[in-house]
Amino acid sequence: MISRIFKKISKIPLTVWILIGIGLGALAGFSFREAIVPSADLLGNIFLRLLKMIIVPLIFTSITSGVLGLGTSKNLGRLGLKTLVYYLGSSMIAILTGLLLVNLIRPGVGVELGLTAVVSQDQLASASLKDILFRLIPENPIAAMAQGEILPIIFFCILLGIFITKSADKYRNLLTDFFNAGFEVMLKITHFIIGFAPIGVFGLVARIVATTGLEVFRSLGLYFVTVLSGLIWHYLINLPILIILFSRKNPFQHLKNMGAALLTAFTTASSSATLPLTMECAEKNAGISNKISSFVLPLGATVNMDGTALYECVAAIFIAQAYGIELSFMDQSMIVITALLASIGAAGVPMAGLVMMTIVLKAVGLPLEGIGLILAVDRLLDMVRTSTNVWSDSCGTLIIASSEKELTL
Repeated sequence: MISRIFKKISKIPLTVWILIGIGLGALAGFSFREAIVPSADLLGNIFLRLLKMIIVPLIFTSITSGVLGLGTSKNLGRLGLKTLVYYLGSSMIAILTGLLLVNLIRPGVGVELGLTAVVSQDQLASASLKDILFRLIPENPIAAMAQGEILPIIFFCILLGIFITKSADKYRNLLTDFFNAGFEVMLKITHFIIGFAPIGVFGLVARIVATTGLEVFRSLGLYFVTVLSGLIWHYLINLPILIILFSRKNPFQHLKNMGAALLTAFTTASSSATLPLTMECAEKNAGISNKISSFVLPLGATVNMDGTALYECVAAIFIAQAYGIELSFMDQSMIVITALLASIGAAGVPMAGLVMMTIVLKAVGLPLEGIGLILAVDRLLDMVRTSTNVWSDSCGTLIIASSEKELTL
């Protein structure tokens, strides 16, 4: 009897547990008020420390593994260059869309979210363009990792990946296997940490509600609308325009062709899990050759995260606004650059953007407790941004196939 109960409990999706954590956290915070704060702080802070623990090793393995995948993929040459240009371009368009909306709507200005950390303008990692360039290049990569300096780590990993691909076959294969294996291990640890998300969410939400009441959820409404508007705009305006300009195809017919994959991406919140269906829809419904789809789509599931990049940009600026911090042009430029680079390293699994969010916040010197604010509305946004990621992958595949004359329909 007990074993059957545990078996049924184990089948409950993480999404449901997180929603339960949010609901119980709000109930506990509203019912017990200040009495719950010490316990809630303990649970929330342990979860945040676990997230911090995984940041550097996850970046080191994921970025290096991603570059190695690009460098050793078949037919890299012209096809690889087109793929990289599209992925960087579409992600940058998504980020700038989010940047425009969050500065116009300003969802975090004046909201009361019960933040405990105190942040001054001087604490931000603000700098001139020259300083950003210097900070990008580490004097000591190991020291940068120890100090959690994100941009130099990413720069070093990209450089490391490039030169591993130029090594002799014996060493290249050995190091490629090493970093791919390391990335797999880091993903397993990440999944383990994310498994504690319901408990962490309970603590974070309970503390916020205990100190601010249920007003926090209304305050998050404008943030939710801002992110959702940006994702829908990118989904229905930006990407179809790219299809029309560069492939001369009907974007809404392509949307129909990819419908099954996009719906699966929405419900699973995993671009990696959706990949087989994405390839099938691209080849059978959209008429894209296997030569193109088998190269572009797997890379897209790894490095092309338009929806995630847009969300990270909006969320970071929203958190800064909630702290009452006015971000300068250079501060926001740092967020744009970091969001672009972090999205490349985001794994195509549910809530990967949450882990990458810590990278963006740390890069500009904002406290990670801000993540606790956005978790309350994150799951639905995660589903929408994953569908956006897969839609962008498929649009890029259509554009590249059209340029290579690899369409059968």
